[in-house]
Amino acid sequence: MRLATSAIGSALILAIAVYFALFWGFDALRVLTSPTYGLEDVWRSQVVFGIGRYTGLDPNGLLRLAAALGALKLTVAGICAIHIAARIRGMISGTPPANEVLETGLLIAVAICLVAIAPAIWSQNGDLVRDLLIQFVLAAFAAALLMMERAGRKPKEKTEKALAVAIAALPSTTRVPARWFTPWRR
Repeated sequence: MRLATSAIGSALILAIAVYFALFWGFDALRVLTSPTYGLEDVWRSQVVFGIGRYTGLDPNGLLRLAAALGALKLTVAGICAIHIAARIRGMISGTPPANEVLETGLLIAVAICLVAIAPAIWSQNGDLVRDLLIQFVLAAFAAALLMMERAGRKPKEKTEKALAVAIAALPSTTRVPARWFTPWRR
């Protein structure tokens, strides 16, 4: 049962990482290759205009904010793409991937979504709120799965290391021979 839940959790983490690598990557590339950093797209730039309105940014500040959000999205997409490659390599070699980097990337995604949801709510744009809320839930869920996966793996590693150190510390005369058990005899 534990192996099945671990496989399902790994598959969910991988699927969410693929989602963020693709969708946030394409969105970040669209923003960063645009001459106005994506502000020409009215629907997607409402977050930038909402933040700019409440912080009092001028047009130059809005461009910088849009570029910064695009760069953060590209960072999250890059982290997810690197984790996808590491997880596939881990499946082939049998070693668990390092999840700390993906956790950090997903927590950045959670922070971006939290900051972006407030202007979407203030502008009463239900579609944008729904889109951001789905991304927020996916990132938070994947980060929670990663933390649970890491927490479940560490005690086992610590126990095995402690057992190996304890056995190595025993004097050679007190070590139990390899054939200490004999079954019932007839």
